[in-house]
Amino acid sequence: MTERSFRLEEIAQALGAELRGDPDQQVTGLATLQAAGPDQISFLANPSYAKYLAQTNAAAVILSPSAATDVSINALVLDNPYLGYARLSHWFDPEPVSAAGVDPSAIVDPTAQVADDAAIGPNVVIEAGADIGSRVVVGAGTVIGARARVGADTVIRPRVTLAHDVVLGQRCHILSGAVIGSDGFGFANEKGVWQRIAQLGRVVLGDDVEVGANTTIDRGALDDTVIGNGVKLDNLIQIAHNVQIGDHSAMAAMVGIAGSTRIGRHCVFGGASGVAGHLEIADQVHLTGMTLVTGDIREPGVYSSGTSADTNRQWRKNAVRFRQLDDLARRIKELEKKLEG
Repeated sequence: MTERSFRLEEIAQALGAELRGDPDQQVTGLATLQAAGPDQISFLANPSYAKYLAQTNAAAVILSPSAATDVSINALVLDNPYLGYARLSHWFDPEPVSAAGVDPSAIVDPTAQVADDAAIGPNVVIEAGADIGSRVVVGAGTVIGARARVGADTVIRPRVTLAHDVVLGQRCHILSGAVIGSDGFGFANEKGVWQRIAQLGRVVLGDDVEVGANTTIDRGALDDTVIGNGVKLDNLIQIAHNVQIGDHSAMAAMVGIAGSTRIGRHCVFGGASGVAGHLEIADQVHLTGMTLVTGDIREPGVYSSGTSADTNRQWRKNAVRFRQLDDLARRIKELEKKLEG
């Protein structure tokens, strides 16, 4: 891999940062404060790591104005140092750049449209009527179903499945193992026997959507499943049929959303949280990890459920008391009535 090197002044200008130090200092990589070498740049976003500033060997550090008061090394001062780190990370990304063209082992239906500057990897299957936009990258072993549409500059990692009629916007990023457009879980019961319901809707993703590894998004039963612009989904998430997720919401790993639930804009769901079906979730709702939602949430804010870990002995005591709550509530009501009398 060819080493990349940049002057601090060049980095500061690109990030819109105030440079305090040597503008000609060369930087060849990114690292944590603890691990950085004399030619690497680091960042301080969490105040709890400030203790490492004095010992770091980094060539420079990205930090906030309040943290830059007593720093003796080169500093790039930003109001949001974590965002600066995020943008700079792409400068040092070692991922190979895919060359445009269709690998000889790929199978592309003659009726599919593939942009000349798209990169189609080994053993990719593109079915009839699919449309692959400009500069799209499709990783090895991916299957793109009939009539699916992939917007410009989207990156699809190896072993992704896009079912028929799925629509991806521009600049999406789909990680390995994701399945988009699988059949929703729909069955009708006839005298104890389940009869499958055909899923007639699509999955439609907006622009700048990220879908994590092994995440599944089911197609709609009748209407479409819709994922808004800028939505970020972590690994191992289940989005059921007809769900709608508003723009710029984000969900951590293991989240599960049941069918026909509508989620607002700028929501953040912690890991392993779950939302029951046919609910309405307002904009700017934050669920902490492992929260279970069984009713509508109509106001923005932070919501939690469940209990945190404790020693087994204490947990068992609490579990016994939980079972006694209903009886205790009734006794309190009886006492209140006697006092009122």
